[in-house]
Amino acid sequence: MIRITGKGFTLIEVLVALAVFGVMSMLAYAALGSTLSNADYLSNRMDRLQSIQRAVRYLSTDLFQLVPRPIRSELGEGFDPALQSSLGSEFALELTHGGWGNPAGLPRGTLQRVAYRLEDDELVRYHWTVLDRTYANEPIATVLLDDVESLFFRYHTANGEFIEVWPPQKQSGATDIRSRPRAVEIVLTLADQGELHRLLELAP
Repeated sequence: MIRITGKGFTLIEVLVALAVFGVMSMLAYAALGSTLSNADYLSNRMDRLQSIQRAVRYLSTDLFQLVPRPIRSELGEGFDPALQSSLGSEFALELTHGGWGNPAGLPRGTLQRVAYRLEDDELVRYHWTVLDRTYANEPIATVLLDDVESLFFRYHTANGEFIEVWPPQKQSGATDIRSRPRAVEIVLTLADQGELHRLLELAP
């Protein structure tokens, strides 16, 4: 005859089991926390890279579509160049570009005036609904990127030199307000990425 006897756990066994369970729980919690932290980091990193790509895409597209169309100055006393950029100007870059989509069929052209500048470490893109604007025409601002330390451009001239001001001055002191550079280098410095360069070859 087989006799089956029941035996309970001793206090030492219960304490050991609880200790093992506690250690395993701590390891599992630490692993979960690390996974969630890595997921948040990767998500923030991806969002940051997408914002950088979006800003560079806007800059590149506007420059690729540059057209030699000057605009009338806001006071109507002269004309501003099709592409205008200097360190002391209101905007780091201002230009006229084509290819402005019009899916709604509004009574307007396909050329658009846009400008870029830094405001409180943010890269802001402006555009106007008319080319030959007055002071009554307020621009529409779009923040493209934050944590931007600096932004400047270098322009490749017909004689093979890079300059940081456009349009270039001729020996006579005059400027060609319809001129376009052969290439433009975008230099963007970010707090978390350092200095980024993008060289764009424009149509002659």
